[in-house]
Amino acid sequence: MKGLYVALLILTGLSGSTLNGQPKGLPDHIKPIGEAAKSWVFWYWMHGAYSKEAITADLEAMKQAGIGGAYLAPIKGKTDPPLYTPAIDQLSPEWWQMVRYALDEADRIGLKIAMLPNDGFATAGGPWITPEHSMQKVVSSSVLVKGGRTFNDTLPSLPSYKGYFRDIAVFAYPAAPGTGISTKTVVPKVTTSTGADASFLVKPGNKQNFGSNDSCWIQYEFTRPFTCRSVVIHVNGFNHQSNRLIVQVSNDGKNYRTAERLQPPRAGWLDWDADVTHEIKPVTARFFRFIYNKEGSEPGAEDLDAAKWKPSLKIAGIELSSEARIHQYEGKTGEVWRVSPGTNKEQLPDSLCVPLASIREITQYTDGKGRLKWKVPAGNWVILRVGYTSTGHMNETAGAGKGLECDKFNPEVVKVQFDKWFGEALRVAGHDLAKRVLSIFHVDSWECGSQNWSPVFRDEFKKRRGYDPVSYLPAMAGVPVQSADVSERFLYDIRQTISELITDNFFKTLKQLAHEKGCIFTSETTAPVMAADGMLHFKEVDIPMGEFWLRSPSHDKPNDVRDAISGAHIYGKNIIQSEAFTEVRMHWDEHPGNLKTLQDRNYALGVNRLVYHVYTHNPWMDRKPGMTLNDVGLLFQRDQTWWKPGRAWVEYAERCQTLLQQGRPVEDIAVFTGEEFPRRALLPDRFVSSLPGIFGKEVVAAEKERLANKGIPMREMPVGVNTVANMADPANWTDPLRGYAYDSFNADALLNLAVVRNGRIELPGGASYAVLVLPGKHQMEPNSGLMNIRVAERLLQLVKEGATIVLGDRPVSSPGLKDFADADKKLEKVAEELWGGAFAAVQSGSAPVMMKQVGKGRVIQGPLAAGSFDFIGIARDFKATGRSNGNPGKIAWNHRSTSDSEIYFVSNQDSMEKELLLSFRVKEKAPEIYDPVTGRTIRAGVWNVSGERVELPLVFAPNASYFVIFRDKAAPENDSKGKNSLEFQKVTTITGDWSVRFNSALGGPEKPVIFKTLTDWSQSQDTLIRYYSGTAAYQNSFKWKRSKSGERIWVDLGHVANIAEVKLNGLSCGVAWTAPYRVDITDALKNGKNELVIEVTNTWFNRMQHDQTLPENQRITRTTAPFRLGKRPLLKAGLTEPVTILSEK
Repeated sequence: MKGLYVALLILTGLSGSTLNGQPKGLPDHIKPIGEAAKSWVFWYWMHGAYSKEAITADLEAMKQAGIGGAYLAPIKGKTDPPLYTPAIDQLSPEWWQMVRYALDEADRIGLKIAMLPNDGFATAGGPWITPEHSMQKVVSSSVLVKGGRTFNDTLPSLPSYKGYFRDIAVFAYPAAPGTGISTKTVVPKVTTSTGADASFLVKPGNKQNFGSNDSCWIQYEFTRPFTCRSVVIHVNGFNHQSNRLIVQVSNDGKNYRTAERLQPPRAGWLDWDADVTHEIKPVTARFFRFIYNKEGSEPGAEDLDAAKWKPSLKIAGIELSSEARIHQYEGKTGEVWRVSPGTNKEQLPDSLCVPLASIREITQYTDGKGRLKWKVPAGNWVILRVGYTSTGHMNETAGAGKGLECDKFNPEVVKVQFDKWFGEALRVAGHDLAKRVLSIFHVDSWECGSQNWSPVFRDEFKKRRGYDPVSYLPAMAGVPVQSADVSERFLYDIRQTISELITDNFFKTLKQLAHEKGCIFTSETTAPVMAADGMLHFKEVDIPMGEFWLRSPSHDKPNDVRDAISGAHIYGKNIIQSEAFTEVRMHWDEHPGNLKTLQDRNYALGVNRLVYHVYTHNPWMDRKPGMTLNDVGLLFQRDQTWWKPGRAWVEYAERCQTLLQQGRPVEDIAVFTGEEFPRRALLPDRFVSSLPGIFGKEVVAAEKERLANKGIPMREMPVGVNTVANMADPANWTDPLRGYAYDSFNADALLNLAVVRNGRIELPGGASYAVLVLPGKHQMEPNSGLMNIRVAERLLQLVKEGATIVLGDRPVSSPGLKDFADADKKLEKVAEELWGGAFAAVQSGSAPVMMKQVGKGRVIQGPLAAGSFDFIGIARDFKATGRSNGNPGKIAWNHRSTSDSEIYFVSNQDSMEKELLLSFRVKEKAPEIYDPVTGRTIRAGVWNVSGERVELPLVFAPNASYFVIFRDKAAPENDSKGKNSLEFQKVTTITGDWSVRFNSALGGPEKPVIFKTLTDWSQSQDTLIRYYSGTAAYQNSFKWKRSKSGERIWVDLGHVANIAEVKLNGLSCGVAWTAPYRVDITDALKNGKNELVIEVTNTWFNRMQHDQTLPENQRITRTTAPFRLGKRPLLKAGLTEPVTILSEK
């Protein structure tokens, strides 16, 4: 019954039964979905500074704005001195009393509350988590001993977190060539081209950096030739350039040759937990020179985070070793989120690997305290001690509830974590209140690193992989076991087990606990931090959540959004949330009009519910803007200047979200994520080379130029934050497949969910795909020859049942260690059926396509040069062309299908008006056009059927978006008189003086000011107006005589800086917040004299600029946020163009 109750909560919008509060202005045939369509907020309580009065004010303001609920999270602890008195520590009785008060008030006001697993927003930990119950990682220590005697001594201690560690096993194996020889034992002379002393680079544990912004070199000089097989790069934090050094060698210090170019692994933003070990082709020399040159550096990305920043070298150590190591093993163990090429035989021949048969487990000869007594056979032996310790990661954004992050693999520990925070909140609320209000349990940003061990890991591994991992554990220390191939296979099994455990033991446990309490479970993504499949956990989540940032390319998360969208689609989750408008530094110029384009772009991707970041609890009732999250996030709270009129923007979101939650998404293309771990949804730039014809020549050329990154151009966005300009910008990928939409498709969906019906791959949740694309080698799939035999067999089965697949690189190896030789043989047979044999040329435009029939289906050789999938009967779902020059510019779109309607969302992503010809893959249905800004629907008056498509022209205002809805019924006589857009004729211009009343409490003039012409406040000679931020009421009047019945009359404000509510004769007519800044005033209009009031609100920017020049005691604004904008030009404010009265034609 609990599960059924939670399902009903999701379906009915968290309210169990009510559909109250539905947005006004929906198309008549669209079924309201109530609270499910409402946006939420992240509600952060900062620094122990809370007040009941302000909690009530916050919640009432949310309700007034049309918000559905709040994700409540306390952030950080109280400051010294406290920001607010009395300051309250999290976990104290007073804290829980505040939580209870907030829940009671939310209940009274009619809002829902969500809470997280812990204090802070990341991730799941607290002071109750001891080191033994925290996230764990494998650690090791070793000692080289001579044989022929008994070793009776204490082994080197394991690296540990605050002295905590546990042993797993102790091994001994014959020493391979070069064992024990490194720059730790043979110390070279260190020189640099800059002349700086960098001798610290060879000191173990060094924390000092050698840095350079310019090309330079570091040289190691040995007294005798040194054989190097591996290079370990140590950094403090992370630095991309230190892992792309050119290694040159010389025997005389004069003549150098290039031995290697280090290649950095793909890595996420939290990448400081481990060094990077590069296995290189063995080279012997006296001089090793490490050359830094930024040219050729790849632009950054979410999976190459350190490359986002201005290129410079910052390195703490370069350790050369004569020992062979598994290439970049640190990421392959799952200790950190990284993707690297496999170690090859050229780097690591079998002769340098430790034969499995020679590895002896000698754990039984230890005393449990690290002392070993063992008779060592003849020869040189390595004794390797392997154990585990805490990763040391904590819920860093917490206050008094800060502690170690819980073990994500141990369900019993996960239950403790749930109980200690969210469970306590439920107890504080009591059953009845919690059931009414505390409706969501949420896992937020994954900021706790990865883990690769747990007390339960060994048994879980044996159960899942079919063998005991312990014999191969030396590979976790980078020791190559048996061969490079065997070592890579074992480490792949480790990562696959990690991925499964994070889903099965963490997320599934939390879902069960949440559902037992009658709560919905929501979560953000785990990538690029947890070494796992970034979509897999969404199968255990009720509502997936992504995250997109505003004007913050250094921190933006387009891949997070794709993870959530594709994860939701393949696992049948209808609501897809996104943390919205997170900003690394506020500009104080944010307003609905300049946020809409980003919002609409994410709606077009598939997001259908926003969670605004961030509503910060402001404990003061007399300070504005008040409390902030430093200067991070959109200021979306009651002390934002435009908060009250901003309700119109929130209602716009609600209307859009109502339509975008109807039916199911229409996606024609499924793109396989590949077999690598970690993995995640693919951004479009990752498979341009697989579908060059679909993307088009312009995109192919642009990508080649972007990735070349010549000169490494930089850009500043926001102020003071400089990043590489050639990062893939989501704004440039609004319609990447030119009329086809795609999802990413992981192995789990392929193996366990996919079926073929009518030639399409379908999933239980309703997703359906005409084509499955297997991309070739790309950044996140450097080992493209990998394919699990089960995946290959399933692909063959799907094709035989009627599926169409675009083939990538032919697989040659099935990953994993269990029975791999047999798996590889089977894989070769399956690959021959799919990739082998004769393909026939099929013409598609000017590009021939090589295709063959396999059973009822077909396979197509990639890369695909064809410009469309017309050759297999799959026309583009959507097309847009410019009526004047054919170029539509940036158009984003989305398509959802219901039982009786086809719903298209189409967004003009450019700040200019466009007249477009739209073409839709729809037949036998008539279009209507819905404007979610005004809530008006009109039946299209100009449209035609062209084959199995419907075409219609449509004019878009700057950044405008419309829904084009096709219904089953034939179109009745329409009311648009042969037009698809509202058209207007000017009736009159409002003349005469405008009386403008400012708010003196916000620094405006005390008395109304007469504006004879409408001018920009920021250009006023009156400093009270020039620097004003807030709302000003423009008052004027006009006479009206209605000429005909039924006509609709609008007021056109020309341009508004930044948002305006129009009132006529005391009645609110609406809010103008985006182009074309028109409001329908028909219902308030009367014959005779009409009193017009236009309440215009700008942003905080101008006042904040001025206040920085004043002593604190003279400032109007008071905030905890630092002001980083410097002295910048003031922004346009107020009404600046004539106000006209229009008649709707």
